[in-house]
Amino acid sequence: MCPLVHELKDNPGAFETVVCVTGQHRQMLDQVLRAFSVVPDYDLSVMQPSQTLFDITCDVLLDIKGVLEESRPDIVLVHGDTSTSFAAALACFYLQIPVGHVEAGLRTRDLYSPWPEEFNRQAVDVISQYYFAPTDQARQNLIDEGKPAEHIYVTGNTGIDALRTTVQEGYVHPDLSWAEGSRLVLITAHRRENLGEPMHRLFRAIRRVLEEHSDVKAIYPIHMNPLVRSAAHAELDGFDRLRIIEPLAVLDFHNFLAASHLVLTDSGGIQEEAPGLGKPVLVMRDTTERPEGVEAGTLKLVGTQEETIYRAFTELLEDDSVYRAMSQASNPYGDGFASARIASILESVR
Repeated sequence: MCPLVHELKDNPGAFETVVCVTGQHRQMLDQVLRAFSVVPDYDLSVMQPSQTLFDITCDVLLDIKGVLEESRPDIVLVHGDTSTSFAAALACFYLQIPVGHVEAGLRTRDLYSPWPEEFNRQAVDVISQYYFAPTDQARQNLIDEGKPAEHIYVTGNTGIDALRTTVQEGYVHPDLSWAEGSRLVLITAHRRENLGEPMHRLFRAIRRVLEEHSDVKAIYPIHMNPLVRSAAHAELDGFDRLRIIEPLAVLDFHNFLAASHLVLTDSGGIQEEAPGLGKPVLVMRDTTERPEGVEAGTLKLVGTQEETIYRAFTELLEDDSVYRAMSQASNPYGDGFASARIASILESVR
């Protein structure tokens, strides 16, 4: 959302831009705000130890009411599929404030995969009046659900805009220096539906492949969730070509992504960011809301079964033609100018 904030603030004649953050993921949020030099006008600071979806949803819904009543916005923009976005959109609905959904129309059609994100994004689209879809497929999803075509705009994804400012020439980091001379695999894994045995399976598959390829090193910026950490340490500790490190700031993460050979992830946004940098992605999930990447050939959906991940990972390392096909496929998620398009649309409809 930060590139869009800057795009709107750069046109004060057209927009008065008010930024509200909820603090749902405090540590991740703060480093993103610093990296993009965004200073919130309101910070709800809802995060609490061992918070649940009940806590987040209720706290955001109640706390944002005062912000909306004080600022009296003409439109509220929410992004993606977080519980923050859902609760904020619901508060706007109760106050009859128009909502614009950035990254609208993504679908798996399975409310429990990813959970709770699939419900959140569908619910936000029920409430919204303006839809900023990243792709033609996302637009079609909305039309199929009966959303008004005249209020759906294909803009690309603002996450790709961010890469234009965060990836740097000459970037250095001790962990990247450690990986020099090797093919670097970047790993992320944290999805709720993968907790437990599925996560153990995917970590076992990764370790097996790394053990068989001595020219490959891996870096895993580990999630804060203690269940994720427990599974990772149980399966990955004691292997000297895999480093588990603390979560990276967004600027660092994007530069790690740029330096990598390929990516294994169960995340969402990385499925768009990595192809923007020409990096093949193996998606360790049973479903994806980004089928355009699979169709374009930049992503491969490999599920959470150990043998399936093992085979796909091995193929990508050993078959140069498969690797080239994925790394050279066109990124369907935008050209880095989604924020400018959204700002232009907002100015035309106000």
